[in-house]
Amino acid sequence: MLRKSTSSLLLAVSFCMISVLAVAQKQNNLNMQANKLGQTLYYIQKMYLDTANIETLANKALAAMVTELDPHSSYITKEDIKAMDEPLVGNFDGIGVEFALINDTLTINATIPGGPAEKVGVRAGDKIVSVDETIAGTSLTIERVHKYLRGPKGTKVKVGVVRKGEPQVLEFVITRDKIPLNSIDSYYEIKDGIVYLRLTRFAATSYEELLKALQSVAVEPKGIVLDLRGNSGGYLVTAIQIANEFLQKGDLIVYTEGRAMPRMEEYADGKGILQNIPVAILIDESSASASEIVSGAIQDQDRGVIIGRRSFGKGLVQRQVPLPDGSALRLTVARYHTPSGRVIQSPYEEGKKDKYYMQVVVRYARGENFNRDSIHLADSSAVFRTLKQGRAVYGGGGIMPDIFIPQDTTFYTPFYGEILRKGLLTDYMNQYSDTHRASLLKNG
Repeated sequence: MLRKSTSSLLLAVSFCMISVLAVAQKQNNLNMQANKLGQTLYYIQKMYLDTANIETLANKALAAMVTELDPHSSYITKEDIKAMDEPLVGNFDGIGVEFALINDTLTINATIPGGPAEKVGVRAGDKIVSVDETIAGTSLTIERVHKYLRGPKGTKVKVGVVRKGEPQVLEFVITRDKIPLNSIDSYYEIKDGIVYLRLTRFAATSYEELLKALQSVAVEPKGIVLDLRGNSGGYLVTAIQIANEFLQKGDLIVYTEGRAMPRMEEYADGKGILQNIPVAILIDESSASASEIVSGAIQDQDRGVIIGRRSFGKGLVQRQVPLPDGSALRLTVARYHTPSGRVIQSPYEEGKKDKYYMQVVVRYARGENFNRDSIHLADSSAVFRTLKQGRAVYGGGGIMPDIFIPQDTTFYTPFYGEILRKGLLTDYMNQYSDTHRASLLKNG
């Protein structure tokens, strides 16, 4: 008996030693590879024939390295951090105008209500010809305009404006301020208490915008149509907040799992104001990520109807890790699962990002946008059941709608597509509205 116990103890100790050695070996290999990268940069700086920009080389090396992973992991330079976060944060610092570039001149389409430009008297139709220096006729680009007009809150900028009917250039000194970026771009009562809401992204302010929009409609909703077509996602917490408004207490909204990440589950708290209001959600092939989390939760909990076409299938969770120089690594750490257990993510090959994003084109060519029977699932046997009614729902990537609506091509012709691609329609509308602005405003 003693001999058997001793043998078991020795076997257990052996397994522990093997595990420790394996971990140590992995760590040593990691240290070796990290040192190799560092030494390469060091030798380039010390011995290379010409002067090399070490920061640029490091940025390119890191970006190339991450592309060998999944399609959504990425390296972000310190210069790009703010630009990437801006649409989700929900605001930026600037003067508060919507503009178009017409004949190489910055033309104001509209001013943001209550924004800095409106406060000093800038109007729609004004042409900004200088921003501390002449900018009209200098081969303007949208990126350059952003650099001219945006800046830290409280800073001042002097702009020169040409206005129809004014003989001289008007000068305005504008103090930059926070400019809101709204994520709900339209909401109204369709008929008889049915409220339509179009949500373009899941930003930090989206939940508050949703509540304000419902209050502004000034009717007691009898039904909600939530339009998530073209919504590529955003913050997970915002998706959970919005789904929570529709679900009963204890309903599972979403869960995540990863190799190094424990399972995390999110449940409705029962405080939503829309729990008993019928809901329909509109999705299409460009609906992704947070849009799929909300759609999947509503569908799996038998809470509403999903209408449209199969969504994109972006179900990977990224964690942004700051790096010492202000850059960041946005690394995939887990997968999203709908309440029934479906994996939202479409299949992909590591290092084949271009092929992954081409799936929208492949689906279109296969006829998926026009015929439900043409939809190809990565795993045709991936059938799941909704949690309350036991209806069949499907995995294999993306959210399959309950009611399929084919893409409408009635008004789309090759000629129309060509003028859209060349920007001719936008140019014409900008010129027309600029020329006829007074009569258009007068008539409505």
